[in-house]
Amino acid sequence: MPVYEYRCSACDRLVEVQQKISEPPLTTCSECGGAMKKLVSASAFHLKGGGWYADGYSAKGCGQDAKAAPACGEGGGCKGCCPAAS
Repeated sequence: MPVYEYRCSACDRLVEVQQKISEPPLTTCSECGGAMKKLVSASAFHLKGGGWYADGYSAKGCGQDAKAAPACGEGGGCKGCCPAAS
């Protein structure tokens, strides 16, 4: 379930709430009754490592299977993306 952050406009209280996406947002502060505003937070999602492109896709010549693609210089059409063809 996603975690949402809200800040009260009256007392400046910050709360984190686990809510379903389908649930309505909080509108009133439970402490002072002021209006709550939903905040946009930094994501905890990080991409690390080489990834699919660096580990396999880029080494095969423009997204084609290296075994099925013609070699450079044989009309393989890899000019512009293959270092050997430039």
